[in-house]
Amino acid sequence: MFIIFVAHLPNNTWTLWIPARFGFSDATEIFVFCSGMASAIAFGRVFDQRGWWMGAARVSHRVWQVYWAHICQFLVIAAGLIAVQRSGYLASCCGLTQDYVASLNLVHFLDKIDTTLPGLLTLTYVPNYFDILPMYIVILMMLPLVMAASRLGRGAVFALMGLSWGLATLGYLGLPAEPWSDRVWFFNPFAWQLIFFTGFAFMRGWIPAPPVWRGLILLAVAIVVLTVPFAYFRAYQAVPLLAEMRQAIEPLWNKTHFGILRFVHFLALAYLAWVAVGSGGRYLVVDNGWGRFVKVVQKVGQQSLAVFLASLVLAQAIGILRDMAWGRGNMLAELLANLAGFAGLIAVAYVVAWYKSNPWKRGGGSGGNGTARALEASPEPSTDRRVRLERAG
Repeated sequence: MFIIFVAHLPNNTWTLWIPARFGFSDATEIFVFCSGMASAIAFGRVFDQRGWWMGAARVSHRVWQVYWAHICQFLVIAAGLIAVQRSGYLASCCGLTQDYVASLNLVHFLDKIDTTLPGLLTLTYVPNYFDILPMYIVILMMLPLVMAASRLGRGAVFALMGLSWGLATLGYLGLPAEPWSDRVWFFNPFAWQLIFFTGFAFMRGWIPAPPVWRGLILLAVAIVVLTVPFAYFRAYQAVPLLAEMRQAIEPLWNKTHFGILRFVHFLALAYLAWVAVGSGGRYLVVDNGWGRFVKVVQKVGQQSLAVFLASLVLAQAIGILRDMAWGRGNMLAELLANLAGFAGLIAVAYVVAWYKSNPWKRGGGSGGNGTARALEASPEPSTDRRVRLERAG
């Protein structure tokens, strides 16, 4: 979540140090993989205990939530940028000539509103800044199919995952990103499901936890280190041969179709991280400052959808405020902008967790809670008294 914010803050030099600069995989893989793990916990139990139909219904409910989250996020950001741009305030008071609407390629949204508005609702208009959640929606819609295949055995699941990824990589599966061109979604969900259902399979127990072997650790380290020259722009731009080799293997690290080298690189990183923190994260559970830091990061991860939605809004808002106050290229301004974003994400996580805890349902105090207890303890009230109690509560 923190890396995603850094990546979306406009003209942020901190992006020079995020994982995407040093390897083929990046924060997107982490996000999708962890989403797959979380989905196995959230939905797998429903499939097991209530059957396929109820499991599919539970998934469809989540799809409905994410769909409207995507629509609202787009409208909030688009409306905010359009209002700021058309007010002329930034140009008159701060001398800013940046076209914030064009920077997110939202000009077509205004110019072709008769096409883009229906396209927004049908997910046939998906600008690049807003492409993560649509991908997640389609992958979630595939989950009941995967669970149905699992009844035939894990081989059927892995075959389905491989077939979908292969067809997407070969260009047979894709979704249109805008009605007036042949551009497809930047994240092809039929390819990216491979990393999602890998995380899902680990949590379901379809793939066992890997052993902690020295040879496997060295192999993972070698993969990560050998990738750097082909992923770090300062390296391959300085050595023409590296740039040519990188270009030659482009289909293997292509982001849209989730090239296989991205998958291999991510698995190597994930394995090293798993070894470093220990099974169940036991090395992170310590009673000191580090442990408290881990708990904060955990809280942010537990509220990932709300935090992700907020991060994209905060990135644009903080970017504009930074430009107004200091302009670009100021190191202190960038430090404050990134730290403000991090603080915002943490605040959102804790506020959302508080709301989800339903604090108004806890006992104690007077008022509504007292009324509820009285209603529970007393005999069945008359109709008039029940109405008065319901209004009071």
